[in-house]
Amino acid sequence: MSTALIESQEHRDLRTAVAALGRRYGHDYMAAAVRDGKHTDELWREAGKLGYLGVNLPEEYGGGGGGIAELSIVLEELGTAGCPLLMMVVSPAICATVIARFGTGAQKHRWLPGLAAGTLKMAFGITEPEAGSNSHRITTTARRNGTDWILTGRKVFISGVDAADATLIVGRTEDARTGKLKPCLFIVDRDAPGFTYHRIPMELAAPEKQFELVIDDVRLPADALVGDEDAGLLQLFAGLNPERIMTAAFATGMARFALTRAVDYARTRQVWQGPIGSHQAVAHPLAQSHIEVELARLMTQKAAHLYDAGDDAAAGEAANMAKYAAAEAAVRAVDHAVHTLGGNGLTTEYGLASLITAARVARIAPVSREMILNYVSHQTLGLPKSY
Repeated sequence: MSTALIESQEHRDLRTAVAALGRRYGHDYMAAAVRDGKHTDELWREAGKLGYLGVNLPEEYGGGGGGIAELSIVLEELGTAGCPLLMMVVSPAICATVIARFGTGAQKHRWLPGLAAGTLKMAFGITEPEAGSNSHRITTTARRNGTDWILTGRKVFISGVDAADATLIVGRTEDARTGKLKPCLFIVDRDAPGFTYHRIPMELAAPEKQFELVIDDVRLPADALVGDEDAGLLQLFAGLNPERIMTAAFATGMARFALTRAVDYARTRQVWQGPIGSHQAVAHPLAQSHIEVELARLMTQKAAHLYDAGDDAAAGEAANMAKYAAAEAAVRAVDHAVHTLGGNGLTTEYGLASLITAARVARIAPVSREMILNYVSHQTLGLPKSY
C-alpha cells in the first residue's frame, strides 16, 4: 500500500496533459457558460477526443484501460484550472463503471464506446423527495409485465438530465422468494414515454442544472435492467464508491483553484511595507488549508487504488473518508481564500465568490457529512446505531 500513495510517472504525465487542457479553457470559460445558460460542450468534446472521459473504461470499448484513479486525476486537474466537469462524476464514473462491470454484452456495446468518447452522456437517478440519504426507502418501483418492466416513481436533484441521452435509474423490485423490495438499476432513454423532467431552480452557479424526474408507468424492455436482478445492492455500491471518490477529486480541485488565487494575491498585494502574505494572520490559514487539501488528496488516491484493485469493502470506507476530508478542506480553503482577498474575494474578476456555494455542495452531496460520520462510527469503529 505504501507505493499507492506515490504517483507513477504515467499519472504525473496525465496530470500535466489535463492541466494544459484546463488552462486553455479555465474559469472564464466556465463563468461564461453559466452566464449564458450554456453547457460546457466544447470542453466536454475535446476531453472526450483526447481520451480523458473514458480513461477508466476497457480498451475494447474505446476506453483507456485505466481506473477511477486516472479518472479522478482528470477531474481534479480540470477543477484546479477552474473548469471542472460535474458530469464526469455521473456519466463515466457511475454509469459507465456499473455497465462495464455488470452490463450485458449488448449494453456494453451500446453505451460504453459513446460514454468513453463523450459522444453519449448518461445521468444517474437515485435521490427521492422522501428517501433522502436512505436508499432503503426508495419508492421508485419496477414490476414485470410479460417480458417488459413497468417503472414508476419520482427522483429529485438529478444532474444534467437535459444533456443526457439516458438516465440510470435506481428502482426496487419485489423479491419472489421473500416479497421484500430489493434495489435494481434500469437504463431509461430520455425520450421514453412517461419519462419527464423539470428543472429545479438553484442558487448554485453551475452549467449543469438540477432536475426533478417523473417516471409514470414507463415501459422498459427486459434488457433495460442492468446486471443481475438479485445483485442490485452490490451493483449500486459499485457505482456509489466511484461517485464519492470523484466528488473528493472535484472538491480538491476546487480547493486548489481557490488556494492558487489566494496565494498569488497574498504574494503581490501590498498595503503596508510588505506583501500581505508576510503576515502570519494571512499566511497561516492558507498553509493550514494547503495541508488539509494534501491530506484529502492522499485519501482520495488510497480510495481509488482500493477500488481499482477490486476491494469494494475497503474502498467503501476509504471513499467515504476521502469525500468527507475533501469537502471539509474545500469549504475551509474557499473561506480562507475569500478572506485573503477581502472585498476582491467577492468580485466576479477573481472567481471565488461562486465557490462559496459550490464548496458547500461537496459537504451535502452525494451524501451528507453526517451520514459519512454515521458510516464510520458504525462500520469502522463498531459503535451502535442511533437509528
